[in-house]
Amino acid sequence: MEILGFVLGFLYLWLELRASIYLWIVGAIMPAVYALVYFDAGLYADCGIQIYYILAAVYGWWAWAFRHGEKQETPILSTPRRYVLPLALVALVCFVALAWLLIHCTDSTVPYSDAFTTSLSIVAMWMLSRKYVEQWLVWCFVDALYVALYVYKDLYFTAVLYAVYALIAIYGYYDWKRRMCTSQTLNNPSAL
Repeated sequence: MEILGFVLGFLYLWLELRASIYLWIVGAIMPAVYALVYFDAGLYADCGIQIYYILAAVYGWWAWAFRHGEKQETPILSTPRRYVLPLALVALVCFVALAWLLIHCTDSTVPYSDAFTTSLSIVAMWMLSRKYVEQWLVWCFVDALYVALYVYKDLYFTAVLYAVYALIAIYGYYDWKRRMCTSQTLNNPSAL
């Protein structure tokens, strides 16, 4: 199952780099596979977040396909500054709640790191669904943390996948930033 998730993960990332709406199809299948992998490894928050990822895939498909209720593709945008504090608060609340649940309701051996990476992933996935370019920066940080966590839990294929994710997230950020600037220039000829 881990190898299947590994392959789906690369397909997902390739589609994400291309800003292809089809990433959401793979984004609905891959979490089902990884839910089983993470449950078996005792990463319960990571297992639980897979349900969120499946729901986010449905929302992401809709958000990318329909903008303002009309059928048109959502452009790549920069995260509005007014969202930074609320997103940080969401991550903090999720971290505290997940850490408490993992400590008091599971036999997790890594409750704080599992809760921390999961809470940041929740925020990053929402940012991706809105097509915010800075989601790549959050993923880069989270993916680097996941590498250490997965090595610790002996999930070596998944650790390699997330190491590649972290590196590609750097490229993704610059690629999406370039696309965003190009799109804004094309849509605003007076900026030339």
